[in-house]
Amino acid sequence: MLSHEQTILFLRRNPALSVSILEKEAGLPSSTLAKALNGDRILNNKHLNALYPILVKYGYNEVQHNKAKVISIVNHKGGVGKTTTTINLGRALNKLGFRVLLVDMDSQGNLSQALGIDNPEKQVVHALLQNEELPVVSIAEHYDLAPSDLELAFADLELVQAVGGVNQLKNKLYPLRDKYDYILIDCPPALNIFTNSALVASNGCLVTLQPEVSAMKGINNLFERITQVRERINPELMVEGIVLTMVDKRLKVHRDMIEYIQQTLNNFRIYATEIRNNVAVKESQISQINLFDYDEHSNGATDYMNFAKEFCAHT
Repeated sequence: MLSHEQTILFLRRNPALSVSILEKEAGLPSSTLAKALNGDRILNNKHLNALYPILVKYGYNEVQHNKAKVISIVNHKGGVGKTTTTINLGRALNKLGFRVLLVDMDSQGNLSQALGIDNPEKQVVHALLQNEELPVVSIAEHYDLAPSDLELAFADLELVQAVGGVNQLKNKLYPLRDKYDYILIDCPPALNIFTNSALVASNGCLVTLQPEVSAMKGINNLFERITQVRERINPELMVEGIVLTMVDKRLKVHRDMIEYIQQTLNNFRIYATEIRNNVAVKESQISQINLFDYDEHSNGATDYMNFAKEFCAHT
């Protein structure tokens, strides 16, 4: 049976669909879906029964759309906006009405610290190595975190040696996938067992890329690793796209590098939304809150909201 929540999730993930056409085909009163999307009404069983065959015609799949989309935020290099993107893309999706879980797979624990979780008693590594449930901390309503800290750094060899170690994160996320719409995994700046585990657990990966020459070095190694994981372990894995971060269009080097990236990596989706360099990003992390709660009118918050809308339209 189609639910109100499933309908809203499908429509938000497919913004190109015309709600007026859907209403007409399902025989619903005008503005029924628009009001539901704005949170002004709940779709009743009569609405849902009429909508179900129409949504199926436009791609709704009950199994597929009842499970969270798992996305790894990856790059082989540090300082290119992985953690910032995980936090603020996650919060932007949450503000759009999605249920979001963030997973900290970086042993530096920057994601957890940036959200005010220091030295968590229960953390991801315990789930990976001690057969415990993945710990989940609520940051805001439907915006949760599975935290980590430096203890994860000492677990790499043990995880490599464990039978099926690279599959452990996937196994621990599986029972949570019907509780969220998006699960975003913040990966370390290295192609190690933690990045591999994240890629194995994911449906897709998002590459953050700063328009600097140094950020492009070794980028082919990252794409080769993604290809290897897809071919050998996880055929569902795909590159969702590349998002340009820390962009300053006043700099000629950035303008030139963006043009170079668009030409060199044009076989991947390069999102139109660029995340501008913004002091509020650093300030929000020092304050241990996301950009939207720190300054929802900042350029950073505006960019991440626009990116979230573009991102969910393609996932």
